[in-house]
Amino acid sequence: MSRFLRHFLLALQFFTRIPVTGRVAEWVGFSPAMLRASAAHFPGVGWVVGLLSAAVFYGALWLLPPLPAAPWVAALVCTIFSVLLTGAFHEDGLADLADGLGGSAQRERALDIMKDSRIGSYGAIALVLALLTKTALLALLAQMGPWLAVVALFAAHVTSRTLPLFIIRTLPHVGDTAQSKSKPLAESLSNAGLWAGLLWWALAMALVWWQRPGATWAVAVLASLLGLAWMWRLLQRRLQGFTGDGLGATQQVCEVLFYLGVCVSFSPFLSFLPFSSP
Repeated sequence: MSRFLRHFLLALQFFTRIPVTGRVAEWVGFSPAMLRASAAHFPGVGWVVGLLSAAVFYGALWLLPPLPAAPWVAALVCTIFSVLLTGAFHEDGLADLADGLGGSAQRERALDIMKDSRIGSYGAIALVLALLTKTALLALLAQMGPWLAVVALFAAHVTSRTLPLFIIRTLPHVGDTAQSKSKPLAESLSNAGLWAGLLWWALAMALVWWQRPGATWAVAVLASLLGLAWMWRLLQRRLQGFTGDGLGATQQVCEVLFYLGVCVSFSPFLSFLPFSSP
């Protein structure tokens, strides 16, 4: 249990701006091997980010006047909060990957572009579209039902941090090891680590199902899996492996598609499935 908690806190320190300092940091310790092992706790970080973001979202909806614009304001506040909480870690990966793959069809040149800290037109467009789509879908979910939006927000953060584990497990890490901030963390993942990540996810989805049973979540997870398959194929075809930026982009794609899946699940075209009402 001590090792489990230390690896979790290390993942929390790496992927969020939540401070793990002082005596706690000394107790946690650090080594490249520990950092690699902490990859299994990506979904656990999703628990923290998802719960805090959901609380901010629900709190904003509760504080705002019941006007048509309230869901949009709450969605924007929640999005800003999640970006600040994670230090835009995954959004940065999305922008860098878009710049790299959009800037050159050559693998090595694309990897070089992704190392550049400056943002280009492809990255800016990808980032703006992702944030706008995320905000719009959260606003739509809030209009469908505030509690539905809160539960979906939590589930999306956990699921979108679980699926990149399959990329780590099945593709090689590529790029310049010396300059890659993700290399110590993402170079490999054991079967035990993958199962630990899936346990985090299963517990989250059990909680979600208890709160709102229905096939809605199956559609949402399926949508995220389609996003994972697309990103896996893209990374395999263009880079012959993954980078930290690729993992961040995968998280963003899977999160957005999870929200979209929840919304689509209430479409009249799927009324024959056993969904709960929004």
